Amino acid sequence: MGKHIKRLVSFVLIILLIGVFVIKLNNPSRKSYPVRGVDVSSYQGDIDWEVLASQDIQFAFIKATEGSSYVDPYFEKNYNSAMKTDLRIGAYHFFSFESSGKTQAENFCGTVSYIDGMLPPVLDVEYYGSYNSLSGEELENVRSELRICVDEIKKHFGITPVIYATQKSKNEIIGDEFSDCDLWIRSVYLRPSPNLNWSFWQYSDRERLDGYNGEEKYIDMNVFNGSLEEFRQYGTKK
Repeated sequence: MGKHIKRLVSFVLIILLIGVFVIKLNNPSRKSYPVRGVDVSSYQGDIDWEVLASQDIQFAFIKATEGSSYVDPYFEKNYNSAMKTDLRIGAYHFFSFESSGKTQAENFCGTVSYIDGMLPPVLDVEYYGSYNSLSGEELENVRSELRICVDEIKKHFGITPVIYATQKSKNEIIGDEFSDCDLWIRSVYLRPSPNLNWSFWQYSDRERLDGYNGEEKYIDMNVFNGSLEEFRQYGTKK
């Protein structure tokens, strides 16, 4: 076997071992995390919610809006159909760094109807497009607008929003500024840092379930950090 072939074989074996290691790290046990759910958007296309709900999940977060004017074209259908299942459902908004927190809150609140037992509204705060980092005045402006958005949504629904973040956006944007909001952490390669106090963990973006037929063949999977009984009480109006 030639020297180059040996190197190639060694490289492939290393990649496979890393893959196995990552999969094991991000395969949270049912015993530790009995409550699981999905998050969906238009990328999953038409969803058969009865089929999706039958696959040992307890909740679903559905994309509603983005920025100050965008509404996910599948949101209304998804929200109304998911309501007819036994799932607890919630809605999320993709937060834009380029428009005001007030108009973004208006977009979300005007699109999502309150239902009894709904999960808290979610603000998805992550870097996108040409935004790889924020600093200085730009960072302070984004934080200021995010605070306005959080407060407006809380006032409308009577429930404090959850913030969804990657480790990077948590460290660089959220920091300790939004301690009143529970955290939904995205960490699809490693377990979340033990220093994080999270309520939801998106542990995989490569799951395949039955019941959808969109351009995206995978679906995001999440766990709740608590028992089934704690989940039933979580985020409800007092």
